[in-house]
Amino acid sequence: MNFFIQGVVLGFSIAAPVGPIGVLCIRRTLAHGMLSGLISGLGAATADAVYGFIAVFGVSAVAVLLLDYQTYLRFVGGLFLLYIGYKTFKARPSTSTGQVTEKAKNEGLLKAYVSTLLLTITNPLTILSFAAIFTGLGVGMKGVNYISASCLVGGVFIGSMLWWLSLSGIVSVLRHNFSQKRLKLVNEISGFIILGFGIFSLTSI
Repeated sequence: MNFFIQGVVLGFSIAAPVGPIGVLCIRRTLAHGMLSGLISGLGAATADAVYGFIAVFGVSAVAVLLLDYQTYLRFVGGLFLLYIGYKTFKARPSTSTGQVTEKAKNEGLLKAYVSTLLLTITNPLTILSFAAIFTGLGVGMKGVNYISASCLVGGVFIGSMLWWLSLSGIVSVLRHNFSQKRLKLVNEISGFIILGFGIFSLTSI
């Protein structure tokens, strides 16, 4: 239980700083509702849990491979950020009053999940952060206690999701105060910020 609580705190703390994923979550919640923002956060939380699993269970071959190709992964991530930033900047708030089909809704949620999963997974340096923190907590990569390690990784996922639930919930409450004009401005500002993250990612390789 102690490791689980530590994992929750760690997951929440890692997710909380507002980066490109946070901007996407806010923008998608404003544009499409709380579920879209929450699903976007789920993609990031899944990637965090995957990297936490790799670090804590000492899947060294995978970790080394990711770190060896980190430049290429970050390059792909930077290009993906530019693409999403451009699409977000050009997006226009929907003025349709018709019902969205279940298929279209599900496809939109799937895209939201996959995009944030890919954006987070293309930052393999996260493994180093997890490995250092887990070692400091006494869950090392050698002689691992599988029960403690599983509780820690599970806690990271839950903590991350708690942040995304809180963020999308708060933004959802404020959503109805945004007019079409304000939503358009949110799209443009969000797109500009995400483009900035993409440019920074590419120039820092």
